[in-house]
Amino acid sequence: MGYFQSDVIFKICIFGDGGVGKSTLIRRYLTGLFDDSTSMTIGLDFYSKQLIIKGIKIALQVWDFAGEERFRFLLPSYVMGASGGIFMYDITRFTSLKNFPEWFSIFKKGFNNSNNDEQKLPIIMIGGKSDLSEKRTVLRKHAEKIVNDENLYSYFECSSKTGENVENIFNEIVLYLLKIAKIF
Repeated sequence: MGYFQSDVIFKICIFGDGGVGKSTLIRRYLTGLFDDSTSMTIGLDFYSKQLIIKGIKIALQVWDFAGEERFRFLLPSYVMGASGGIFMYDITRFTSLKNFPEWFSIFKKGFNNSNNDEQKLPIIMIGGKSDLSEKRTVLRKHAEKIVNDENLYSYFECSSKTGENVENIFNEIVLYLLKIAKIF
């Protein structure tokens, strides 16, 4: 596509426990390929992608936060200026969803939500590794209840391995951010 002058820049933070598939999801989104040789994120990684949706040029910045507890103290300062977030857990590992309140608290410390109370927080919850549904330990309805209780924007289940819902997740959050920004 080449470089272009963006009409809008959105900073999306992806957060959740280590090993849930955050980096793999991002790489699948950016390259269309599944790479299971991903190593542990140290601190954070930063990625960017240029999109054009309905004629609007968007620069999407994706900040991938390490899931290890020893790096969590860094996160509130990196969340500052975020447009939205993606919380990811592993459908085969209940503890990765159980830790949502801690992750949500960290995200909210740095995130300044200037939206009115009627809008949902621009956060999508994702249940990753849907290709391993036979090993599921988290019921979809349990995660959806958290989404509703916390007034998050949306919920998806995805598989970076098969590509299921990967594009949909990022398109959904970008469209919601455009709506919030009153761009269309």
